[in-house]
Parts: sequence; structure tokens; C-alpha cells
Amino acid sequence: MTTVKDSQGRDNASLVNPSAVGLVAVIIAATDGEPRALTVQVEGQATGRSDGLPAGPLVPEHPTLERGLRAWVERQTHQRLGYVEQLYTFGDRDRQGDESQGLHSLSVAYLALVREVRPGGLAEASWRNWYRYLPWEDFREGRPAALAEIEPKLLAWAGGTGDPKLKRRREDRLSLTFGLCDGTWNEERVLERYELLFEAGLIPEAQGQSGAASPADLPVTGQPMAFDHRRVLATAIGRLRGKIKYRPVVFELMPPTFTLFQLQRTVEALSGTNLHKQNFRRLVAQQGLVEETDGVTSGATGRPARLVRFRREVLLERPAPGFRLRPAKRPT
Repeated sequence: MTTVKDSQGRDNASLVNPSAVGLVAVIIAATDGEPRALTVQVEGQATGRSDGLPAGPLVPEHPTLERGLRAWVERQTHQRLGYVEQLYTFGDRDRQGDESQGLHSLSVAYLALVREVRPGGLAEASWRNWYRYLPWEDFREGRPAALAEIEPKLLAWAGGTGDPKLKRRREDRLSLTFGLCDGTWNEERVLERYELLFEAGLIPEAQGQSGAASPADLPVTGQPMAFDHRRVLATAIGRLRGKIKYRPVVFELMPPTFTLFQLQRTVEALSGTNLHKQNFRRLVAQQGLVEETDGVTSGATGRPARLVRFRREVLLERPAPGFRLRPAKRPT
């Protein structure tokens, strides 16, 4: 019988299949204009404690995958989940490093959107800004400094082959993902960018060092996560960035009432881009996404602003209500 360990290192002998089936949650909140992911501390054999995502094995007492996921999240973080959707199934061999012993370890990942509350639970749970793990994805203050070091190395990697066809394929991928070689930056290609950095050997996980990195490298390569959890996070960010364009899921992250400025900051945080104030408000009005309330802010830090709320009737009126952001040209 194969012994399966959950994300906290506890043994579970309930699974007899040599390919373990696990559940992993990417739980997203947006607080004060910053995108956050709920993380836990994971114990690794080689790297010690590192950031990871709430996770655990599927066991017989779980009647469904989703209910199993909710049970693990509540046990580890005391966070009750609302909006949840299945994200992806990860099953690469050796995806959990030495602990997988060469076996396929399947994880069914879910994306959950919540309003941030103080975490608790058995694990040391905490909310982390997701750009801590993927610093090259944040264009809100201009071109990320990490790209100044990453891009020359990617171009050198693309040209570091004697095969002209392979060189062209690599350059095409750089164009599609990082907007190099006269390409455009598409904010949704988060996973493709992460996987390209992995393939080019520019992040610690590529050397089997999941969870460990030189402190001096973190502003460029980002903080690694346990196992393949940074890849799972990248998948979730790309999914969410695409989904906010055609579904009003961003309102799952907002309080019952909010200002248009707060809404814009949340969309900017998720997409990693700055939006023109008047264009954003025109888009919100055209889509009929919100309605005004009688409330206003206190005005303690500026002029009072009108509070609005999500207008749920839009779900019946429009087939794809959302924030139709256009992919931006790669900033120079």
C-alpha cells in the first residue's frame, strides 16, 4: 500500500493506487488594491518550510472532489469558500520532486474567489501578494524591473542553438509570451511565461530547488513555492485575467458596496495593468455592471465618493458581461 502525505506531511494510507490523487486550492482575494493568494507553510524533505497552497489528498470520506477541497481548506486555514471552479488537473511525473519517487502524482486544482479574512487553522496560513511569486507580471507602475534581467537571458537562450528551426520556434514563443521579437504582451499568458522561464532554466524550480532561492535573486525570479504550486498559481492568474473580460467574477472579491475607484484598483491589480480612469468608468457604464446606492464615503481622506453595488440583472441582460481589456503592446 502506498503511503500518501498531505501538504502538512501527515500520512494517509487510504489510497492504494500508486498514482496519488490530491486536491489543491488557489484562493484569491483583493485587498486595498493588491491581489493576494492564501498560502500555507509546507514542510519539504530537502528545502525545509516553504510557501505552498492549501492542499490534501482525496480520501474515501470525501463524497466529491469539491467537497474534499473545501474540507481541506477549512481544516488548514479556517477559510470558508464561496465561488469555486475547477481549474486544471496536473499530472506530470516527478511533479513533487523526490517525494513522488518517480510516480505520477495527480492534483486537481481549483480556483476560489473570496473576501480576505484573517486566516487561521492547523497550518501557518497567510495572505501573500501574488506578485511576490511572479514579479514580471506587474505592469501597474511601468515595466517591471525583473524584465530588464530576464529578457536578455531569454534572447540568449533562444539564440543558443545551432538549429535554425529550433531558434525560430524559440523566438516565436518569446514573441507570443513576453512580447519580444516585435510581439505584443498578452496579460493572460501567465502560465506560458512561467513555463518558458522554467524551460530556459531561469527560475530555481528548473534546477530542482523548489522552495529555495538566493535572497538576492527574488526580485527577479520571484519567490519559489513548494512542489509545483507556483505553476498552479500561474495557471489560476491567467484563467482569472481572461475570465474578468467576459464574466463579472471580479465582484466576488468586492464588498457589498464600493466606489468606482476601488473597483478600478481591483481590476488593475488582477490584470497587472493601469487603466485610464474615464475609459474605465465609461466601460462600466456601457456594460451596466453597477448601480448607485444612497451611500457615500466619509470623505475623511478626500472628497466623498458615491458608493455603488454590483447590478445582478446584468447576468440576464448580457451574454458576456465583463471588463473587456485589450492586450497592451509590450512597454519599452
